[in-house]
Amino acid sequence: MHPRRFARVRPSGCVSSVVKLQLEPKAPLIECRLVDYSAGGACLEFAKPIQLPERFEMFHGNTRKRCRRVWSRGVRVGVSF
Repeated sequence: MHPRRFARVRPSGCVSSVVKLQLEPKAPLIECRLVDYSAGGACLEFAKPIQLPERFEMFHGNTRKRCRRVWSRGVRVGVSF
């Protein structure tokens, strides 16, 4: 097993665990829960299984990240930045 390049951390402190996703331009934002976050990606959890496009934008606090879907298992989705 190879060590992770970046350590994953659970958001803490004043950081919100809710992120918003914009799947298409001018589409309504979708809310989900941030499970873990690292410099290279994140794990997101939805209330029900969802089919995400290959690329989309994520808003977390004042940060906007362009994401790429890497994996999907049930209600959890892994993304890279």
